[in-house]
Amino acid sequence: MIDLFVLRYYWTRAIAARLVRDERGEGVISAAIAVLIMAAVGALMWVGIKQLWGNASSQTNSQISKIGQ
Repeated sequence: MIDLFVLRYYWTRAIAARLVRDERGEGVISAAIAVLIMAAVGALMWVGIKQLWGNASSQTNSQISKIGQ
């Protein structure tokens, strides 16, 4: 009967120690955060380039129309 209590004690300690030291999944979480950050940077770059391209296009068309006059 005492062996059952000792076994249960060591079993709960082993599970608790494994849960505290368990770092499985840390790499996956870090990779997911990195992907989200890179997606946000890419979206900001896309908006910036699209705006820059629109400004350059309108200025180019303006200069071309001036040349034709």
